[in-house]
Amino acid sequence: MSKDTLLLLEPGFTDPAYPGERFICPDCNPIEGLLAADPSRAERLEIKRLPFPRPRQAVIDALDDQHQGLPVLIFGDEQAVPEDAQTTSGRHFVSDSRRILELLAQRHGFPRLH
Repeated sequence: MSKDTLLLLEPGFTDPAYPGERFICPDCNPIEGLLAADPSRAERLEIKRLPFPRPRQAVIDALDDQHQGLPVLIFGDEQAVPEDAQTTSGRHFVSDSRRILELLAQRHGFPRLH
């Protein structure tokens, strides 16, 4: 049985186009906040924080080279796949950050958005 896998950009990443500056991903940051709010639930997921530069080999390995945008939630086989999931290379996933937050609440018991 495989867990759901959450791929995020590592907080405080750098971009060569802006030397000396550090950034956070505006789509990943709300997810990071939810994970921090209940670390014991986060243990139910496989979470990988990836560097900013592309190609992002971990994403290519998990999905393909056409789906390197983050965040992404890749579904394991422990629960049913939502009907709105995308599919590539035989893997099911969602990449909309708001939908990821909803699914973390539904599938893993995190607090819901209000």
